[in-house]
Amino acid sequence: MARLRRARERGARVPREQPLISRDLLPRAARADGTPPAAPVIAVDHVSKVYELGQIRVQALRDVTLRVYVGDMVAIMGSSGSGKSTLMNILGCLDIPTSGRYLIDGVDVSQMDEDDLADLRNRKIGFVFQSFNLVARTSALMNVELPLAYAGLRGAQRRQRAERALRSVGMGHRLEHQPSELSGGQQQRVAVARAIVTNPALILADEPTGNLDSRSTEEVLRIFAHLNEEGRTVVLITHEPDVAEQSKRVIRLSDGEVVADERTLGVNDSPPVLHLQKSAHKRLAGPVEAQA
Repeated sequence: MARLRRARERGARVPREQPLISRDLLPRAARADGTPPAAPVIAVDHVSKVYELGQIRVQALRDVTLRVYVGDMVAIMGSSGSGKSTLMNILGCLDIPTSGRYLIDGVDVSQMDEDDLADLRNRKIGFVFQSFNLVARTSALMNVELPLAYAGLRGAQRRQRAERALRSVGMGHRLEHQPSELSGGQQQRVAVARAIVTNPALILADEPTGNLDSRSTEEVLRIFAHLNEEGRTVVLITHEPDVAEQSKRVIRLSDGEVVADERTLGVNDSPPVLHLQKSAHKRLAGPVEAQA
């Protein structure tokens, strides 16, 4: 205890002996009658976000309220300036609302400090980004191990879980390859493995197919569908209608407001059958992407 106290007095970040946020080993099951559980993974209540730029006030979100339940697969759509990136940052605990309330897996994030939010992000959210955000000159295996290292797991356990995550996305044969040795589709699969290795309550994917050709897009969307079939909750942020069509529910934003909320399948239904991607993604004939 004395060592921890001295470290905190120096301003150093100290790993917690007990997790701030508990994490179930398996997703919570739906009720026997197929309806979603009482507590949503995401609960957004009357959230607004205003950015102050000198004397200019920019209203990025306006009184947004929504719920996402365990096992759902949701797409959040909107054009540039619609507020979807701001909403993604709030859902990912990378920003806080100006007003309103946000709970993730029953945890109210409004009163948490930065250290607590970092713990929550590591334990509750798996991020997938458009630009992959892999560490250069580092193997796929070590990239996937990183969240587990931050969580304090030992080397052997980290490696075992990272290998299992990579194999689950079809990258078991590329464990030691660096990002520069992988195609775009393969890099995004590694990023997905990194997102799921901590068994988060929520997978939050920000334009995950934006840098991919149509073939790689289909492969990545197939992985998200498989993860959802396993009971994982997936939220896709996208501006592409053909990507949003692969979800069970589409929420549309415009000028910071929810203007449409359309459900095509139930929370506990299987995701839609994947169809060929349209003109948003062109097929590349190069030898590198052919390996995706």
